[in-house]
Amino acid sequence: MSGNRYELPQKLQNLTPYDPLTGSYRIRLDANESFLSPPPELMEELMAAVMRVDFNRYPDPYAVELCEKCAAFFGVDPSMVVAGNGSDELIGLIVSWFTEPGDTMAVVRPDFSMYSFYAQPCGLRLLAFDKDPDTLALDADALISRAREAGAKLLIFSNPCNPTSLAATRADVLKIIDGLPGCLVVVDEAYMDFAEGSILRTAGEHDNLIVLKTCSKAFGMAAIRLGFAVANPVLTGAIKAAKSPYNVNSMTQAAGCVLFSHPDYLTGCADEIKRSRDALCRELSALAGEKADLLDVRPTCANFVFLRLTDAKGVYEALLARGVAVRLMGDRLRISAGAPIENRALLSTLREILR
Repeated sequence: MSGNRYELPQKLQNLTPYDPLTGSYRIRLDANESFLSPPPELMEELMAAVMRVDFNRYPDPYAVELCEKCAAFFGVDPSMVVAGNGSDELIGLIVSWFTEPGDTMAVVRPDFSMYSFYAQPCGLRLLAFDKDPDTLALDADALISRAREAGAKLLIFSNPCNPTSLAATRADVLKIIDGLPGCLVVVDEAYMDFAEGSILRTAGEHDNLIVLKTCSKAFGMAAIRLGFAVANPVLTGAIKAAKSPYNVNSMTQAAGCVLFSHPDYLTGCADEIKRSRDALCRELSALAGEKADLLDVRPTCANFVFLRLTDAKGVYEALLARGVAVRLMGDRLRISAGAPIENRALLSTLREILR
Protein backbone atom coordinates (compact mmCIF):
# COMPACT_ATOMS: atom_id res chain seq x y z
CA MET A 1 0.00 0.00 0.00
CA SER A 2 1.39 3.39 -0.95
CA GLY A 3 -0.38 5.23 1.84
CA ASN A 4 -1.78 7.77 -0.57
CA ARG A 5 -5.41 8.60 -0.13
CA TYR A 6 -7.95 9.35 -2.83
CA GLU A 7 -8.43 12.99 -3.78
CA LEU A 8 -11.15 14.48 -5.86
CA PRO A 9 -10.17 15.57 -9.38
CA GLN A 10 -9.20 19.24 -9.58
CA LYS A 11 -12.32 20.11 -11.59
CA LEU A 12 -14.50 18.83 -8.73
CA GLN A 13 -12.41 20.47 -6.02
CA ASN A 14 -12.95 23.84 -7.66
CA LEU A 15 -16.59 23.32 -8.60
CA THR A 16 -19.10 25.87 -7.38
CA PRO A 17 -22.51 24.18 -7.44
CA TYR A 18 -25.68 25.82 -8.65
CA ASP A 19 -27.25 27.07 -5.44
CA PRO A 20 -31.04 27.44 -5.58
CA LEU A 21 -32.71 28.96 -2.55
CA THR A 22 -33.88 26.47 0.05
CA GLY A 23 -36.13 26.92 3.04
CA SER A 24 -39.76 27.79 3.59
CA TYR A 25 -41.15 31.20 2.59
CA ARG A 26 -44.72 32.38 2.48
CA ILE A 27 -44.22 33.79 -1.03
CA ARG A 28 -41.82 32.23 -3.57
CA LEU A 29 -41.05 34.51 -6.50
CA ASP A 30 -37.43 33.45 -6.98
CA ALA A 31 -37.43 30.55 -9.47
CA ASN A 32 -39.58 31.74 -12.40
CA GLU A 33 -42.11 29.00 -11.69
CA SER A 34 -45.77 29.30 -12.63
CA PHE A 35 -48.17 30.36 -9.90
CA LEU A 36 -50.85 28.21 -11.55
CA SER A 37 -51.67 24.67 -10.47
CA PRO A 38 -53.73 22.30 -12.61
CA PRO A 39 -57.48 22.58 -11.96
CA PRO A 40 -59.17 19.62 -10.20
CA GLU A 41 -60.47 17.99 -13.39
CA LEU A 42 -57.01 18.04 -14.97
CA MET A 43 -55.44 16.75 -11.75
CA GLU A 44 -57.85 13.81 -11.86
CA GLU A 45 -56.78 13.07 -15.43
CA LEU A 46 -53.10 13.33 -14.48
CA MET A 47 -53.52 11.00 -11.51
CA ALA A 48 -55.47 8.49 -13.59
CA ALA A 49 -52.69 8.47 -16.20
CA VAL A 50 -50.07 7.84 -13.53
CA MET A 51 -52.18 5.02 -12.09
CA ARG A 52 -52.04 3.27 -15.47
CA VAL A 53 -48.23 3.23 -15.50
CA ASP A 54 -46.59 -0.20 -15.43
CA PHE A 55 -44.19 0.53 -12.58
CA ASN A 56 -42.31 -2.74 -13.09
CA ARG A 57 -41.37 -1.83 -16.68
CA TYR A 58 -38.85 0.62 -18.07
CA PRO A 59 -40.22 3.74 -19.78
CA ASP A 60 -40.50 4.11 -23.55
CA PRO A 61 -36.87 5.02 -24.34
CA TYR A 62 -37.86 7.55 -27.01
CA ALA A 63 -41.09 8.85 -25.42
CA VAL A 64 -42.77 8.43 -28.82
CA GLU A 65 -46.35 9.31 -27.86
CA LEU A 66 -45.19 12.26 -25.77
CA CYS A 67 -43.03 13.66 -28.58
CA GLU A 68 -45.91 13.28 -31.04
CA LYS A 69 -48.22 15.28 -28.78
CA CYS A 70 -45.56 17.92 -28.14
CA ALA A 71 -44.88 18.20 -31.89
CA ALA A 72 -48.60 18.65 -32.60
CA PHE A 73 -48.85 21.43 -30.02
CA PHE A 74 -45.86 23.35 -31.38
CA GLY A 75 -46.62 22.64 -35.04
CA VAL A 76 -43.50 20.66 -35.99
CA ASP A 77 -42.82 17.14 -37.26
CA PRO A 78 -42.37 14.51 -34.51
CA SER A 79 -39.00 13.50 -36.03
CA MET A 80 -37.74 16.94 -34.94
CA VAL A 81 -38.49 16.41 -31.22
CA VAL A 82 -36.49 14.74 -28.43
CA ALA A 83 -37.74 14.66 -24.84
CA GLY A 84 -35.41 15.26 -21.92
CA ASN A 85 -35.38 15.09 -18.15
CA GLY A 86 -35.91 18.83 -18.08
CA SER A 87 -34.19 21.00 -20.67
CA ASP A 88 -31.21 20.96 -18.27
CA GLU A 89 -30.45 17.36 -19.21
CA LEU A 90 -30.55 18.31 -22.88
CA ILE A 91 -28.20 21.26 -22.31
CA GLY A 92 -25.73 18.96 -20.57
CA LEU A 93 -25.96 16.40 -23.38
CA ILE A 94 -25.43 18.99 -26.09
CA VAL A 95 -22.48 20.65 -24.36
CA SER A 96 -20.71 17.34 -23.70
CA TRP A 97 -21.48 15.42 -26.89
CA PHE A 98 -21.48 18.12 -29.59
CA THR A 99 -18.01 19.41 -28.67
CA GLU A 100 -14.45 18.09 -28.43
CA PRO A 101 -11.90 19.02 -25.73
CA GLY A 102 -10.24 22.28 -26.72
CA ASP A 103 -13.26 23.56 -28.68
CA THR A 104 -14.57 27.03 -27.97
CA MET A 105 -18.09 27.36 -26.59
CA ALA A 106 -19.67 30.80 -26.67
CA VAL A 107 -22.19 32.18 -24.20
CA VAL A 108 -23.51 35.66 -23.57
CA ARG A 109 -23.57 37.57 -20.27
CA PRO A 110 -25.77 37.97 -18.41
CA ASP A 111 -27.61 34.74 -19.20
CA PHE A 112 -28.56 31.43 -17.59
CA SER A 113 -25.52 30.36 -15.58
CA MET A 114 -25.99 26.62 -16.16
CA TYR A 115 -24.74 26.87 -19.76
CA SER A 116 -21.25 27.65 -18.49
CA PHE A 117 -21.64 25.18 -15.61
CA TYR A 118 -22.09 22.24 -17.98
CA ALA A 119 -18.98 23.28 -19.94
CA GLN A 120 -16.69 22.93 -16.92
CA PRO A 121 -15.84 19.20 -17.11
CA CYS A 122 -15.58 19.10 -20.91
CA GLY A 123 -12.22 20.74 -21.50
CA LEU A 124 -13.77 23.61 -23.46
CA ARG A 125 -12.55 27.14 -23.94
CA LEU A 126 -15.33 29.48 -22.86
CA LEU A 127 -16.00 32.68 -24.76
CA ALA A 128 -18.26 34.99 -22.74
CA PHE A 129 -19.76 37.78 -24.84
CA ASP A 130 -20.85 40.69 -22.64
CA LYS A 131 -24.01 42.58 -23.46
CA ASP A 132 -24.11 46.36 -23.20
CA PRO A 133 -24.32 47.00 -19.41
CA ASP A 134 -26.83 49.82 -19.85
CA THR A 135 -29.26 48.38 -22.41
CA LEU A 136 -28.61 44.67 -21.71
CA ALA A 137 -29.52 44.10 -25.37
CA LEU A 138 -27.92 41.44 -27.55
CA ASP A 139 -25.83 42.88 -30.41
CA ALA A 140 -26.17 40.20 -33.09
CA ASP A 141 -23.45 41.55 -35.40
CA ALA A 142 -20.91 41.91 -32.61
CA LEU A 143 -21.69 38.42 -31.30
CA ILE A 144 -21.24 36.91 -34.77
CA SER A 145 -17.93 38.71 -35.16
CA ARG A 146 -16.58 37.55 -31.78
CA ALA A 147 -17.76 33.96 -32.25
CA ARG A 148 -16.19 33.78 -35.73
CA GLU A 149 -12.94 35.28 -34.45
CA ALA A 150 -12.78 32.69 -31.67
CA GLY A 151 -13.74 29.81 -33.97
CA ALA A 152 -16.66 28.88 -31.72
CA LYS A 153 -18.08 25.40 -32.31
CA LEU A 154 -21.06 25.89 -29.99
CA LEU A 155 -23.09 28.96 -29.04
CA ILE A 156 -25.93 28.80 -26.54
CA PHE A 157 -28.19 31.59 -25.29
CA SER A 158 -31.70 32.09 -23.99
CA ASN A 159 -34.33 34.10 -25.86
CA PRO A 160 -36.10 35.78 -24.13
CA CYS A 161 -33.13 36.11 -21.83
CA ASN A 162 -33.01 34.91 -18.26
CA PRO A 163 -32.32 37.14 -16.31
CA THR A 164 -32.70 40.35 -18.35
CA SER A 165 -36.30 39.54 -19.44
CA LEU A 166 -35.49 41.03 -22.88
CA ALA A 167 -35.90 39.27 -26.23
CA ALA A 168 -33.73 39.49 -29.32
CA THR A 169 -35.78 39.90 -32.48
CA ARG A 170 -36.52 36.88 -34.64
CA ALA A 171 -34.53 38.51 -37.45
CA ASP A 172 -31.47 38.93 -35.23
CA VAL A 173 -31.61 35.34 -34.01
CA LEU A 174 -31.84 34.04 -37.57
CA LYS A 175 -28.95 36.35 -38.54
CA ILE A 176 -26.81 34.77 -35.80
CA ILE A 177 -27.67 31.23 -36.98
CA ASP A 178 -26.96 32.04 -40.64
CA GLY A 179 -23.86 34.06 -39.73
CA LEU A 180 -22.22 31.11 -37.95
CA PRO A 181 -22.65 28.18 -40.36
CA GLY A 182 -19.82 26.16 -38.81
CA CYS A 183 -21.13 26.60 -35.27
CA LEU A 184 -23.99 24.75 -33.57
CA VAL A 185 -26.38 27.40 -32.24
CA VAL A 186 -28.66 26.42 -29.33
CA VAL A 187 -31.51 28.83 -28.67
CA ASP A 188 -33.22 28.21 -25.33
CA GLU A 189 -36.83 29.35 -25.73
CA ALA A 190 -37.87 28.53 -22.15
CA TYR A 191 -39.66 31.90 -21.91
CA MET A 192 -40.85 32.29 -25.51
CA ASP A 193 -44.41 31.31 -24.52
CA PHE A 194 -44.62 34.81 -23.01
CA ALA A 195 -43.15 36.64 -26.02
CA GLU A 196 -43.17 36.94 -29.81
CA GLY A 197 -40.49 35.88 -32.28
CA SER A 198 -40.04 32.11 -31.86
CA ILE A 199 -37.86 30.36 -34.43
CA LEU A 200 -39.10 26.92 -33.38
CA ARG A 201 -40.98 26.14 -36.59
CA THR A 202 -37.95 26.96 -38.73
CA ALA A 203 -35.64 24.63 -36.79
CA GLY A 204 -35.83 21.93 -39.46
CA GLU A 205 -34.53 24.35 -42.11
CA HIS A 206 -31.12 24.75 -40.43
CA ASP A 207 -28.38 22.17 -40.01
CA ASN A 208 -26.76 24.08 -37.13
CA LEU A 209 -29.75 24.90 -34.89
CA ILE A 210 -31.31 23.30 -31.82
CA VAL A 211 -34.23 25.00 -30.05
CA LEU A 212 -35.00 24.09 -26.45
CA LYS A 213 -38.45 24.16 -24.82
CA THR A 214 -39.60 23.43 -21.27
CA CYS A 215 -42.80 22.58 -19.41
CA SER A 216 -41.56 24.29 -16.23
CA LYS A 217 -42.53 27.90 -16.98
CA ALA A 218 -45.72 28.68 -18.90
CA PHE A 219 -47.23 25.22 -18.39
CA GLY A 220 -46.75 25.05 -14.62
CA MET A 221 -45.17 21.58 -14.59
CA ALA A 222 -41.76 22.22 -13.02
CA ALA A 223 -42.23 19.19 -10.74
CA ILE A 224 -42.27 16.62 -13.55
CA ARG A 225 -38.93 17.81 -15.10
CA LEU A 226 -39.81 17.74 -18.79
CA GLY A 227 -38.09 19.56 -21.64
CA PHE A 228 -37.66 19.14 -25.38
CA ALA A 229 -35.04 19.71 -28.05
CA VAL A 230 -36.36 20.61 -31.51
CA ALA A 231 -34.06 20.38 -34.53
CA ASN A 232 -33.62 18.74 -37.92
CA PRO A 233 -33.70 14.92 -37.81
CA VAL A 234 -29.91 14.58 -38.16
CA LEU A 235 -29.40 16.54 -34.92
CA THR A 236 -32.29 14.91 -33.08
CA GLY A 237 -30.94 11.49 -34.12
CA ALA A 238 -27.58 12.42 -32.62
CA ILE A 239 -29.22 13.55 -29.35
CA LYS A 240 -31.18 10.28 -29.17
CA ALA A 241 -27.94 8.35 -29.63
CA ALA A 242 -26.18 10.36 -26.90
CA LYS A 243 -28.88 10.36 -24.23
CA SER A 244 -29.29 7.67 -21.60
CA PRO A 245 -31.70 4.89 -22.63
CA TYR A 246 -34.64 5.69 -20.32
CA ASN A 247 -34.08 9.35 -19.57
CA VAL A 248 -37.73 10.43 -19.19
CA ASN A 249 -39.55 8.36 -16.60
CA SER A 250 -42.94 6.79 -17.24
CA MET A 251 -44.82 9.06 -14.82
CA THR A 252 -43.46 12.17 -16.51
CA GLN A 253 -44.33 10.77 -19.94
CA ALA A 254 -47.87 9.97 -18.79
CA ALA A 255 -48.35 13.43 -17.29
CA GLY A 256 -46.86 15.11 -20.35
CA CYS A 257 -49.22 13.26 -22.69
CA VAL A 258 -52.21 14.45 -20.66
CA LEU A 259 -50.86 17.98 -20.58
CA PHE A 260 -50.39 18.30 -24.34
CA SER A 261 -53.88 16.88 -24.88
CA HIS A 262 -55.21 20.20 -23.54
CA PRO A 263 -53.73 22.85 -25.85
CA ASP A 264 -56.35 25.47 -24.95
CA TYR A 265 -55.49 25.09 -21.27
CA LEU A 266 -51.78 25.53 -21.98
CA THR A 267 -52.38 28.65 -24.06
CA GLY A 268 -54.66 30.01 -21.36
CA CYS A 269 -51.96 29.45 -18.71
CA ALA A 270 -49.47 31.54 -20.67
CA ASP A 271 -52.04 34.31 -21.15
CA GLU A 272 -52.90 34.43 -17.45
CA ILE A 273 -49.23 34.59 -16.46
CA LYS A 274 -48.64 37.41 -18.97
CA ARG A 275 -51.48 39.41 -17.41
CA SER A 276 -49.94 38.96 -13.97
CA ARG A 277 -46.49 39.90 -15.29
CA ASP A 278 -47.78 43.04 -17.01
CA ALA A 279 -49.62 44.15 -13.88
CA LEU A 280 -46.54 43.52 -11.72
CA CYS A 281 -44.31 45.43 -14.14
CA ARG A 282 -46.70 48.41 -14.16
CA GLU A 283 -46.84 48.54 -10.37
CA LEU A 284 -43.07 48.23 -9.99
CA SER A 285 -42.54 50.96 -12.60
CA ALA A 286 -44.92 53.21 -10.68
CA LEU A 287 -43.06 52.42 -7.46
CA ALA A 288 -39.78 53.33 -9.16
CA GLY A 289 -41.27 56.75 -9.88
CA GLU A 290 -41.89 57.22 -6.16
CA LYS A 291 -38.78 55.67 -4.60
CA ALA A 292 -35.31 56.97 -5.38
CA ASP A 293 -33.72 53.68 -4.28
CA LEU A 294 -35.54 51.73 -7.01
CA LEU A 295 -33.50 52.86 -9.99
CA ASP A 296 -34.68 50.91 -13.01
CA VAL A 297 -37.43 48.49 -14.04
CA ARG A 298 -36.91 46.78 -17.38
CA PRO A 299 -39.70 46.05 -19.85
CA THR A 300 -40.25 42.31 -19.82
CA CYS A 301 -40.89 39.57 -22.38
CA ALA A 302 -40.72 36.74 -19.82
CA ASN A 303 -42.67 35.72 -16.70
CA PHE A 304 -40.54 37.85 -14.39
CA VAL A 305 -39.39 41.43 -13.88
CA PHE A 306 -35.75 42.54 -13.63
CA LEU A 307 -35.07 45.67 -11.59
CA ARG A 308 -32.05 47.60 -10.34
CA LEU A 309 -31.81 49.08 -6.84
CA THR A 310 -29.33 51.15 -4.87
CA ASP A 311 -29.06 48.41 -2.25
CA ALA A 312 -30.30 45.26 -3.96
CA LYS A 313 -28.68 42.95 -1.40
CA GLY A 314 -30.19 44.81 1.53
CA VAL A 315 -33.66 44.78 -0.04
CA TYR A 316 -33.30 41.10 -0.92
CA GLU A 317 -32.41 40.21 2.67
CA ALA A 318 -35.20 42.39 4.05
CA LEU A 319 -37.70 40.62 1.78
CA LEU A 320 -36.44 37.20 2.90
CA ALA A 321 -36.75 38.26 6.53
CA ARG A 322 -40.41 39.04 5.82
CA GLY A 323 -40.99 35.67 4.10
CA VAL A 324 -40.79 36.86 0.49
CA ALA A 325 -38.23 35.09 -1.71
CA VAL A 326 -36.90 36.72 -4.90
CA ARG A 327 -33.59 36.26 -6.78
CA LEU A 328 -30.57 38.48 -6.07
CA MET A 329 -28.32 39.07 -9.09
CA GLY A 330 -25.65 41.65 -8.35
CA ASP A 331 -27.28 45.07 -8.12
CA ARG A 332 -30.59 43.72 -9.44
CA LEU A 333 -33.51 41.63 -8.30
CA ARG A 334 -35.31 39.16 -10.53
CA ILE A 335 -38.92 38.78 -9.41
CA SER A 336 -41.23 36.13 -10.83
CA ALA A 337 -44.82 37.09 -11.59
CA GLY A 338 -47.01 35.57 -8.91
CA ALA A 339 -50.70 35.22 -8.28
CA PRO A 340 -52.41 38.62 -7.83
CA ILE A 341 -52.45 38.20 -4.04
CA GLU A 342 -48.70 37.40 -4.07
CA ASN A 343 -47.91 40.39 -6.26
CA ARG A 344 -49.86 42.67 -3.91
CA ALA A 345 -48.02 41.29 -0.89
CA LEU A 346 -44.67 41.77 -2.61
CA LEU A 347 -45.46 45.37 -3.54
CA SER A 348 -46.71 46.17 -0.05
CA THR A 349 -43.57 44.69 1.48
CA LEU A 350 -41.31 46.54 -0.95
CA ARG A 351 -43.02 49.84 -0.08
CA GLU A 352 -42.44 49.12 3.59
CA ILE A 353 -38.73 48.36 3.02
CA LEU A 354 -38.10 51.34 0.71
CA ARG A 355 -40.03 53.94 2.70
